[in-house]
Amino acid sequence: MLAMLGWPEIIGILVVVLILFGAKKLPELAKGLGQGIKEFKKASTDMQNELHRSAAEEQYAAPPKPAAAPQPAPTAPAVAQSSQPAPAPKA
Repeated sequence: MLAMLGWPEIIGILVVVLILFGAKKLPELAKGLGQGIKEFKKASTDMQNELHRSAAEEQYAAPPKPAAAPQPAPTAPAVAQSSQPAPAPKA
């Protein structure tokens, strides 16, 4: 939106601000605005540094130990089947 403002618009805004606040109050307003911008930039930089630091710590932290794999349940031995008939019991 500010990119659409030309020099005539900016000068008009400055004149309106000068009329509203007066010439004596403008330096105080500019100083307060400058301090606010400075604090905002510092907070933004601190936040970025904290995010980078925590990401680096996370990257170099020991990977979590994998969970123990469940042991397969024991199965009954398979019975061999053959195509030959079973022998008849002796009497």
